[in-house]
Amino acid sequence: MRIVFSGASPLTIITAKTFIKQGHEVIIIEVDKEKIDQISDELDCSFLHGDSARPAILSQVDPKNSDILFCLTNSDQINIITSLLGRSMGFKRVITSIEDTDLVQLCRELGLEDTIVPVWTMSRHLDNMVRGLDNINLSTLLKEEARFFTFTAGEEDAVSVSELGLPKDAKVIFYYRDNKFHFADDDTKLHKGDEIVILTHSKNLPDFNERWYPKEVSDKSSRK
Repeated sequence: MRIVFSGASPLTIITAKTFIKQGHEVIIIEVDKEKIDQISDELDCSFLHGDSARPAILSQVDPKNSDILFCLTNSDQINIITSLLGRSMGFKRVITSIEDTDLVQLCRELGLEDTIVPVWTMSRHLDNMVRGLDNINLSTLLKEEARFFTFTAGEEDAVSVSELGLPKDAKVIFYYRDNKFHFADDDTKLHKGDEIVILTHSKNLPDFNERWYPKEVSDKSSRK
């Protein structure tokens, strides 16, 4: 695969090393030239000096022929802008990292399905360590075209899971109600305000976004 990173953060360096060992082509975009000089000897990959949030810079890594864009700078705003830009320029997949949990809903409304929140992952890991539990990050178990999709139930979604009318290759696996975790089955009655988590084939994501985030889909269409 051809993998592009925005920002030479510690997370980028660790992840890039893994992909390089696996034989993937890696390109890192970094605005700080000194940082590039510092890490270039330890990473056998390509570097591009510049601001990834600028089209003229991001276009130089050939987005349409790249598989993944990781947006892992230390700025949530730059990560979101670069993600939206990368998606519009043709990256097959865009992964956005944010630290401010207040921006999670915004990312969902913008259609950034692959948003990661490192602080949540770490807090859950620490909680499991304290309780003596083995920690497994579900996102690492997703292979090929499997994806998670989340949405907040509206009045029209206050039905049983079976009445949501999901395709056969999509299933509600759990939900949060009043910040409490619950498993779901076909007979589970959903309430307005529940945060629903669906495991689905990636081909269903456009339809799900149109159904549960229609404003964003409409805005995108009007800009074309």
